[in-house]
Amino acid sequence: MSYENICFEIEGKIALVTLNRPQRRNALSLPLMQELIDCLDEIGKRSDLRAVVLAAEGKVFSSGHDLSEMVGRDIGEYRTLFDVCTELMTKLQTTPQPVIAEVQGMATAAGCQLVATCDLAIAAEEATFATPGVRIGLFCTTPMVALTRAVGRKRAMEMLLTGEPISAHQAADWGLVNRVVAAGDLRAETRKLAGRIAEASEMVVALGKQAFYKQIDLEQAEAYGYAKEVMSKNAIADDAQEGISSFLGKRTPCWTGQ
Repeated sequence: MSYENICFEIEGKIALVTLNRPQRRNALSLPLMQELIDCLDEIGKRSDLRAVVLAAEGKVFSSGHDLSEMVGRDIGEYRTLFDVCTELMTKLQTTPQPVIAEVQGMATAAGCQLVATCDLAIAAEEATFATPGVRIGLFCTTPMVALTRAVGRKRAMEMLLTGEPISAHQAADWGLVNRVVAAGDLRAETRKLAGRIAEASEMVVALGKQAFYKQIDLEQAEAYGYAKEVMSKNAIADDAQEGISSFLGKRTPCWTGQ
């Protein structure tokens, strides 16, 4: 797959997707978002790829929407822009493989939304996160959806109302990222996490990811009703029986994806 605004590579069972507009601080232009959707769609079709690392070229992870696309447009054009952004965020969470954000620098507005939407995130110590739209007269309403679900109401509201950035360590404390590492270790740590995920059955991981997002906003009783049905169906799958048998037999499982 060849793109103008992103790079796509494969390392073993890991798909590497890199935002490649460093001269524009990796702003999420309409073409870039459309390329990401297409790339994730293709990755999702491949059973040989077990995890995705989403990284960025340059010093900034992503500055959010490309503001040059947001001047003097009509409401239909703005709706199209935010429709595509919403489609991208949905695609990240419906892609069967877990997506890990590798955050080397600043992530603001829709860039912060991108991190919050990824299944997992590892940040370098230098990374910062903000939703500063309020300061330019455009409240970060769509980033708010992912941010609120990641860090909770009060913390999200503080970021949204002040526009002030938080540090990588604060982001980890608040649950926006999983952990913080030295910049020199960032690449290795994301690959290590992706590699650990890639050891499991791709069918089971995809099933579990789908179930996670399905149950998270359900009432507890409804969530348990849904989860027990999914787990019952999972239990009769070949990979579940193979995994249980290999554990009891103290041997390495051989996954078939069934």
